[in-house]
Amino acid sequence: MENPNPFNAFVKARLSPNNYFRLRFTFGMLMLIGASWVFVGIAEDVVSGDPLTLVDAQLAAGFHTHSTPLLTQFMLIISNLQGTLGMSIYALLFGIFLMRRKQRYWLLTLTLTVPGGMLLNVLMKQIFQRARPSFADPIITLTTYSFPSGHVAGATLFYGVLAAFLVTHTPKWRWRVVVVVVAILLVALVGFSRIYLGVHYLSDVLAAVAEGVAWLALCLTAIHTLRQRRTARCLTP
Repeated sequence: MENPNPFNAFVKARLSPNNYFRLRFTFGMLMLIGASWVFVGIAEDVVSGDPLTLVDAQLAAGFHTHSTPLLTQFMLIISNLQGTLGMSIYALLFGIFLMRRKQRYWLLTLTLTVPGGMLLNVLMKQIFQRARPSFADPIITLTTYSFPSGHVAGATLFYGVLAAFLVTHTPKWRWRVVVVVVAILLVALVGFSRIYLGVHYLSDVLAAVAEGVAWLALCLTAIHTLRQRRTARCLTP
């Protein structure tokens, strides 16, 4: 009988449904690596002025040219609701809910993910120092840096944690899918509002999503690993 391939055995052990911890850990690491790779690729295009920046400029100009008062008002509402103040309130309310339900690991996840991810976003802005789109008649004028979008990063982080919590507490798969789809749509709407209002480029939004997903995956995987190890330690005689 032939000896099994060590690599195949390694992959099979981590993707086996029978080993839920390894499966989640592997998925989290793949999400972290994949999202980080996407972010680096976008950042490289922005710094080197690759064709993505041309798409940025064309898309920003197109939205600005075809803006309408009614749609602008709607996008301003969406953007303001997802700003720093709005996200802070949402996170605080969710944190209170988790505290009252004694969900300490999820509370730790929320605390680590959202504030930590937003600090990372500020750091990235300072590193790249990309100017925002410029128009003769701007809808909004901001003096802060553009890359990556803070609004989109915040939405990705908060709705990502909320979706992860709901998915783990929802037994039926169809409702899990609904939760994930709604979270994605909310993040997409925030991103669209920022591009439409002329304060971010498409690459700013895509990079913010990648940055947020990478940090979210890291936090979820780290907290889950911590919880599993503590559980195993308590069960060890």
